[in-house]
Amino acid sequence: MLAEWLSTTLDDAPAAPAGELLGGRYRILGPGLLELTPASPSPTAPALVVSAGIHGNETAPIELLGDLLARLEAGRLTLGAPTLVILGNLEAIRAGTRFVETNLNRLFRRGLDARGREADRARELMAAVDAFYSRHDGRPRVHHDLHTAIRDSQYPRFAVEPFAEAETPAEQWRQLAGADIQAVLHQHTHSWTFSHYSKHYHGAAAFTLELGRALPFGHNDLAPLAPMGALLAALVADTPPVERPASEMAFFRVEHELKRQAEDFRLCFAEATPNFTEFAPGTRLAEDAVGGAFTVEAAPLRVVFPNARVEIGARAALLVSATTPPDDAT
Repeated sequence: MLAEWLSTTLDDAPAAPAGELLGGRYRILGPGLLELTPASPSPTAPALVVSAGIHGNETAPIELLGDLLARLEAGRLTLGAPTLVILGNLEAIRAGTRFVETNLNRLFRRGLDARGREADRARELMAAVDAFYSRHDGRPRVHHDLHTAIRDSQYPRFAVEPFAEAETPAEQWRQLAGADIQAVLHQHTHSWTFSHYSKHYHGAAAFTLELGRALPFGHNDLAPLAPMGALLAALVADTPPVERPASEMAFFRVEHELKRQAEDFRLCFAEATPNFTEFAPGTRLAEDAVGGAFTVEAAPLRVVFPNARVEIGARAALLVSATTPPDDAT
């Protein structure tokens, strides 16, 4: 049954609420919420959250999770760490769209008073994470939120580290490098994404992981994601993951955030411009009737997540510059 959990969830079909697997048990907590509990976890096993489908058209991570669950059910992987598996925006996944009413990945904030389908789902997911980490209090906390990007990238597989007071443990960088993550982007301010929620409120080692392009189900090449699948398997089994020096990844920090403030906002470069494309000083990047124009000043900047069609007040692009890896992560 575990191998079919994703499809039965999306088909809204009945499924066994609990069952056995090698090393422990599974339990369905609600729509798109699956908890894996090992029988005898080691004291150092992490409390692991793995989420996918926060944006409904990002299907490769869902297929990657399907492979992981199939390995668990077949007994090719022994459960060793408490794990919460989350399938995020179910209605958007069924529709094959990024979202239904609004971007779910901007709503993970305590005290959220917004209404609507995505807002209600955000509250459900925040409550599930809160309860999971509470049940496994005292364990290291990890959250990998799996995504794919809407455009090409000079670094197809990259991690976004949310802004928070908590430092990311050095071994996390080595594990990401071992999973063939090519770049890391340090966020500069609170962004209220799902990974930010776990890091900000729970002190988790949390990342938004961009794993290639967003494509429909059945059109994904999962071969480049095999190292990430191996990392997830190692974390779930509580076995040592592959590590490589963090210096093998390129590191960037956010210098500026472009926001759409007017209806006639526009980005002054081609819509298909890949993530991490660099622009020289003097290049005009955006025009907005309210916010004015933005021009690159003294140092070159690279653009990440450009999207001129976001809602008014939302982020239309991040502008980033290169930085050095953490000193203790090599």
